[in-house]
This record gives sequence, C-alpha cells and structure tokens, in this order.
Amino acid sequence: MIAENTQTQMRKGILEYCVLLIISRGEIYASDIIAELKSAKLLVVEGTLYPLLTRLKNNGLLSYNWVESTSGPPRKYYTLTPSGTSILAQLDGTWQELSFAIAKSKNHTNL
Repeated sequence: MIAENTQTQMRKGILEYCVLLIISRGEIYASDIIAELKSAKLLVVEGTLYPLLTRLKNNGLLSYNWVESTSGPPRKYYTLTPSGTSILAQLDGTWQELSFAIAKSKNHTNL
C-alpha cells in the first residue's frame, strides 16, 4: 500500500513535465496527449488532463487554436508559449539533477 501511494505521487509529480514535453514537439490535440501518456504507462483520463491543461493555459504556459474538423466539432490544439518553453527548460534541469541524484544514490557504496 505504501509503495502504491508513493508510485501514484511520483506519477502525479511528473505528469505536468511530461505533458509539457509532449506539447513542446508541436501543436497537439488533447486526445493525442492522452494516447502518448498511456503508451508511456502514465495512465491518464480526460478528467485528469483537461484541468491540468486549463491550469497550464491560465498560467501562461500554453496557448491553443481551434481547428475545424471534417469528422465533428472543431478541435482545440495546444502549443507552448515562450513562458512554457522557459519553464520546460527549468524542469529539464531539475529532471537532470534528480536523475543524477537517484543514479548516485543507487550506485553509492557508502550508503
């Protein structure tokens, strides 16, 4: 139970970073973001992703465009703003630091 809770918290902690990484590759539709997260074993449902996207947009990290669809209503496609790109660069640095700390902790013989 403790491990499960920790795993859940770890996934929640990196979800925003992963979403920004996915969007940084180019304009993308929310259902495609969900599909990529699921393929990476970060199971996410719409009820989790849409509030996150709204928060990121309200914080000035994302923008979106409505694009007409031939198979239904218009779709909202997300892109990073310059602020989003800057925050992502900071998160990349933090991820590198954390990865280094974990690798060092795993490999350190005096622990």
